[in-house]
Amino acid sequence: MDAPSPLSPALPLPRRKLPIGIQNLREIRQGGHYYVDKSGLIVDLIEAGKHYFLSRPRRFGKSLLVDTIKALFEGQQALFEGLAAESRWDWSTRHAVIRISFADGVLRDRAELDRRIRDQLRLNREDLGIAALDGPDPDDLAGQFGELIRQVQRQTGQAVVVLVDEYDKPILDNLTDAPVAAAMREGLRDFYSVLKGADAHLKFVLLTGVSKFSKVSLFSGLNNLRDITLEARWSALCGYTDADIDTVFAPELPGLDRAQIRRWYNGYNWGGTSVYNPFDVLLLFANRQFAAYWFETGTPTFLLDLLAERRFFTPDLARLQSDASLLSSFDVEHIEPEALLFQTGYLTIRSATPATPEEEPIYTLGYPNHEVETALNRALLPVYGVPARQQVAARARVRDLLRTADWAGLQTQLKALFASIPSDWYRRNALAGFEGHDASVFYSHFAAMGLDVQVEDATSHGRIDMTVRHAGQVFLFEFKVVERQAGGEALAQIRARGYADKYLGRGEPVHLIGITFGRAERNLIGFEVETRAG
Repeated sequence: MDAPSPLSPALPLPRRKLPIGIQNLREIRQGGHYYVDKSGLIVDLIEAGKHYFLSRPRRFGKSLLVDTIKALFEGQQALFEGLAAESRWDWSTRHAVIRISFADGVLRDRAELDRRIRDQLRLNREDLGIAALDGPDPDDLAGQFGELIRQVQRQTGQAVVVLVDEYDKPILDNLTDAPVAAAMREGLRDFYSVLKGADAHLKFVLLTGVSKFSKVSLFSGLNNLRDITLEARWSALCGYTDADIDTVFAPELPGLDRAQIRRWYNGYNWGGTSVYNPFDVLLLFANRQFAAYWFETGTPTFLLDLLAERRFFTPDLARLQSDASLLSSFDVEHIEPEALLFQTGYLTIRSATPATPEEEPIYTLGYPNHEVETALNRALLPVYGVPARQQVAARARVRDLLRTADWAGLQTQLKALFASIPSDWYRRNALAGFEGHDASVFYSHFAAMGLDVQVEDATSHGRIDMTVRHAGQVFLFEFKVVERQAGGEALAQIRARGYADKYLGRGEPVHLIGITFGRAERNLIGFEVETRAG
């Protein structure tokens, strides 16, 4: 066939089905869906080790990863035709796979957990053609699991593969009820501890989930698992990369702003290549509309309440620092907000200091993208006292006031924002008396509107409390909280430290805005502005 003339119009690329919510490799490959090939990376993983643990947020393709590994070990070669694994995998040898999943439903007590485990073992026996086990006590679930592994190995003559999907969901579903969560943890710890003793009968083991529990709790019997959550090589094992969007999904891109796709949904990072959440991207392509698809699939009520209880300073969400041990310090009785925010996907790694033999890296965390920054701050404002209806009314108004540099209108709007917080809220809320409350509400209000917000904006003279860029203008905010009426301190600091210098000479007007909060008044008592030509 002759090559098309360079002057002839490019033929439109054929569109395929969007695999929204599909976690089964066979259905995707045989049903005419788009498929992002992770099989080569999976073969690399299998060749590099035997026992793994991987933590990723919800709806990141963990179940599809597990199903793909299962298909490989079972020798389903037809599903890998044309994929990276086809020429690299030994199709002559097959391994039986035991797959345990807690992804479906919500388990509310230990008895329900035991019933689910018993049912999972029964389904695996039926799938693998293993008769009911006579040896272990039927109530000894760990013993039943261990005997199943050994019997499968004896029957097939090959070491067994064990894949556990959403290993921690029974605990996470009950975090608001600590005794139940602890009971779930103990039951799962006993069950998973079998894997270490059965090592001689195992070919490969992978546990996936959202959270990484501390080694003294759930993982105390699984110290042979290699945690690859923060290994750069596997950062893109789940999720779509920029290259995937530009190649696999090229037929879906016409009519959409590519830079906006990146701004809204890219940015999740575990030390290597940044990725997109697949759920977001697929729904964007289906609906042709930008929205907080991933965030809206699960309201993080427990997370929001925890941040309020700990009096979390919301501007810190854009620039937290942590080490690997803190990011893993998660348990039922002791939950650090940084660990929960990171493991659930509301914060991600933005940068890291170089690791040395003596010291592990220090990670700087921040929002992965526009979706999470905007949606999380919208969800936080009611927890910090601002009624939801006040947010909706203010969004378009504040954007317009900034665009037109209407300072009287902006001052009135901001005062209305703080006045909308009921006095009863201050009397009964854990945040009452929290010194960072006013600045937290102010910051989250602007971030919730989707504006370009930067906190602690570094200059050669110091750090600006908050910088906002909007409608071709720069707004520099400095905050002060005082006991009694005072005038000019916030604006004077912006002037004295030359905060505006960083933005002058760019052709954009620079507005210096000093905000003073009165502790007793619980509102703005000072609002001063000075504008400098860009």
